[in-house]
Amino acid sequence: MARSSSGSTEPTKKPKVKKRRWYHQVWDVFQMTRKADPTVPWIMLAILVVAAGAGFAIGAIFNQGPYGLFIGIPLGILLATIFLSRRAERAAYSSLEGQPGAVSAALGTIRRGWNIEEQPVAIDARSQTMVFRAIGRPGVVFIGDGGTRGIQQRLLEGERKRASRLVPDVPVHLIQTGREEGQVPLPKVATAVKKQKGKLTPAEVAEITKRLKALGAARIPVPKGVDPTRMRPDRKGMRGR
Repeated sequence: MARSSSGSTEPTKKPKVKKRRWYHQVWDVFQMTRKADPTVPWIMLAILVVAAGAGFAIGAIFNQGPYGLFIGIPLGILLATIFLSRRAERAAYSSLEGQPGAVSAALGTIRRGWNIEEQPVAIDARSQTMVFRAIGRPGVVFIGDGGTRGIQQRLLEGERKRASRLVPDVPVHLIQTGREEGQVPLPKVATAVKKQKGKLTPAEVAEITKRLKALGAARIPVPKGVDPTRMRPDRKGMRGR
């Protein structure tokens, strides 16, 4: 409360918070992506010019050049935005790769049909190699994160044995992440998990999840990284709210 010269009190006005619009989010994504890849603005400009030129040329064939340009420019903006979205996602994954717990962020892009542990279910403290668990209709999937292939394989096999004791008839899949032969790169982790063939019912998935939660999780928190799903432009906002 603020006191006036006459002695009366007046309520203190809180500073007005400026509302962020969809174009603010797009600009933030553009700035982040441009820092990671300086060629992005020029490629987006080329896409816009080519689309506008193609639209004008096609329109000119039917003696409707201006109309074709009117169609080509919005199309170019749409294509440039899609390109920006893909490059932003790539930049986000690049910033995550090599960080402890990066697999957790990648698994966060899986929206439905899976029960995913945010915390690692196993960890090698010395190398910071982790194992994350996802449970869905294909069964139980353990995903290694960080460290060498040997350490990942040892931890993954250990989790396979632990799970098999509780759910012996459930398929168990092991995925190693990394850039070596036989490993799955971080940007393709979610796809590798989802492409497994479904064999269980939703009720069985719920029951298996309940049983495996008894195994607990590693007690070391995963550092929060950049979520690739948040680096995309707000398409709903771009269409207008």
